[in-house]
Amino acid sequence: MNYLDTLNQPQLEAVKNTEGPTMVIAGAGSGKTRVLTFRIAYLMEQGVDPFNILALTFTNKAAKEMKSRIAKIVGDSEAKNISMGTFHSVFSRILRHHSDKLGYPSNFTIYDTQDSRSLLKAIIKDLKLDDKIYKSAMVGSRISSAKNNLISAAAYQSNTDIISEDRQSGRPRLFEIYKAYEKRCFLAGAMDFDDLLFKTNVLFRDHPEILHFYQHKFRYILVDEYQDTNYSQYILVKKLAAVFQNICVVGDDAQSIYSFRGANIQNILNFKNDYPDYKLYKLEQNYRSSKTIVSAANSVIAKNKNQIQKDVWTDNGEGSKIKVIRTLTDGEEGKTVVNHIYETKVNQQANNYDFAILYRTNAQSRAFEEHLRKINLPYKIYGGLSFYQRKEIKDLVAYYRLTANPTDEEALKRIINYPKRGIGKTSIEKVAVCANHYGVSLWDILSDSQQYPCDIPSGTRNKMNDFITMIESFKIELDKKDAYELGAHIARSSGILKNLYDDKSPEGVSRYQNIEALLTGLKEFVENETDKDNIYLNDFLMDVALLTDADDEKEEDKDKITLMTIHASKGLEFKYVYVVGLEENLFPSQMALNSRSELEEERRLFYVAVTRAEKECTLTYATSRFKWGNLTTAEPSRFIEEIDSKHLELSGTSYKGGGRSLNAVNSNHKIVGKNFNMPKRKLTKMSDLPNGVKNLNSAKLLDLKVGYNVKHARYGKGKVMALEGTPPTKATVFFPTHGNKQLLLKFAKLEVLN
Repeated sequence: MNYLDTLNQPQLEAVKNTEGPTMVIAGAGSGKTRVLTFRIAYLMEQGVDPFNILALTFTNKAAKEMKSRIAKIVGDSEAKNISMGTFHSVFSRILRHHSDKLGYPSNFTIYDTQDSRSLLKAIIKDLKLDDKIYKSAMVGSRISSAKNNLISAAAYQSNTDIISEDRQSGRPRLFEIYKAYEKRCFLAGAMDFDDLLFKTNVLFRDHPEILHFYQHKFRYILVDEYQDTNYSQYILVKKLAAVFQNICVVGDDAQSIYSFRGANIQNILNFKNDYPDYKLYKLEQNYRSSKTIVSAANSVIAKNKNQIQKDVWTDNGEGSKIKVIRTLTDGEEGKTVVNHIYETKVNQQANNYDFAILYRTNAQSRAFEEHLRKINLPYKIYGGLSFYQRKEIKDLVAYYRLTANPTDEEALKRIINYPKRGIGKTSIEKVAVCANHYGVSLWDILSDSQQYPCDIPSGTRNKMNDFITMIESFKIELDKKDAYELGAHIARSSGILKNLYDDKSPEGVSRYQNIEALLTGLKEFVENETDKDNIYLNDFLMDVALLTDADDEKEEDKDKITLMTIHASKGLEFKYVYVVGLEENLFPSQMALNSRSELEEERRLFYVAVTRAEKECTLTYATSRFKWGNLTTAEPSRFIEEIDSKHLELSGTSYKGGGRSLNAVNSNHKIVGKNFNMPKRKLTKMSDLPNGVKNLNSAKLLDLKVGYNVKHARYGKGKVMALEGTPPTKATVFFPTHGNKQLLLKFAKLEVLN
């Protein structure tokens, strides 16, 4: 069957309209990847040279999947000729070809967030600034924002509005840090992630002949997730498409959720202004979710005013109603969700990978992890420590980086004394002071002591010389041995392998195994990269530097329950989705309630969360939650109220706090759950109890209520937060000095204080 026959009518039209500016608005689960893939294949079938096609995605994984699908239609050899990848990977390749125009080596290092933060901390220290005021994370975010808006350090310093803003925030010397950071990166032959786009813009601005070349090379440009582009990306795409205007952008304004990373929803909303003769196609049929989920999501996103109107629908079955579970505490929320997953898993014969728990902030994962471990359900957390961020891996990769680029300051500082070779911190700091004084790299100071004299003891200088000689010996092999051969040689000769092998602790064994896994990955990289005859270490370093969390998934992670932030979940789908912590000031976030635009982005985030679900979506919230060690009351999120009540099924304990009662959301609904439909019993008044019976022991399990004040011999005074059993057999009690405790009433001997 012809691949075009598998498309619905709007998809087919979007695929076949290949000339001129095109915008494809693709609702959740509407098959946008298929449209992008088939559009590229169709272009090639119409005679377009794959060398003239540029396809930009937001993950390497998406690019590889698309290229694989295209290869099945047009053949593997032709598919390889398409320039396809993330913005950062595509433009980093362009920069490597023309890096000399900007004064950078072709083998420039790409600093990750950790490298950038480390360099910023060093600069803040050198400038004798208070690191509590000038926090490296905040400074890094400020610099990143400037680069994403194409503001250089010089432009930053001359912008009176920005400087005034910094003064008002109590950080008047931010521009000095930015200036020093820009200079140190340049001396180190390094670019950070934002530079890959910023410097490409500079390249195209200052060298119009290079821009002209790529404008004529990339005659057809396709951009995925266009709603997530920032200003820097927007300008790059606009410049490249200026000559032929064969630009196709695909996205969904309803899923624009990354403004904190610089994404600008106006890029997609204003496409019609940039290209007045554009063609618009709407993919509105959802192939992923049930009718209930689609309708519920639609009823919420309809509240946003700033959007491109569309009517998402589905031919799928009605499906289950969206469960809303009310719990008393965040701890109970964790337990309830995990128990629900277990029951569904057993009843539906589902796999672990069918389930996802989505939350607004990473800090919320703890309660769910705790209960998943208790019943031995395997899980994985996205956004945790990635393989390539583990210390031992970063150490060995730093050796690789320094071999490829000896001016890499962060790599050199990381490994000059690892494994220990007697080069102390004080000596390294002296080298850094000399480097700053002469305006050169650390490597220059170390490798030419006569030209750059530095007050370092002769014994230490000899050890430094031995280190330099070792790195130089690795460097000689860069273009002689393939990535695996040289990588394994460096692991052995540097002493890292022996150092980790000698550590027989469980942690040491694990670290050694991680190094083995890295070398195995190197071997696979060499064998799988068939585009080149020789695969060198530089190729591997470039690949690793551009990896995202989504690309770092290991095979052993496959059948596990997924825990992740909603931001990280975009583009993924699961049969059963739990959106947790749906409380005002948590979701929507308290920080997003200052303007309509911020609130609308939070609503889009909720829309993304609900539309990840295929079969069932469950929403949960707690009526009290611990914040900074204190128990605070919470009220349900406005987003629950915004769902059409006919799509909801409520369960949980009766809520009587705050200004939002979910009973009012759907008063006609039958409330279900284990805490309901219990026979009513006459409560014994405390005044009716005989003397001495207020102590609840195994003989007297009297009626205890949530909210009662009690006293425990060990934990002191507390409040009953939850009860289990009829009559109660277990209580969750909050003690101000000990937090929540689960107690068996038979043994607790609580004294009731009410």
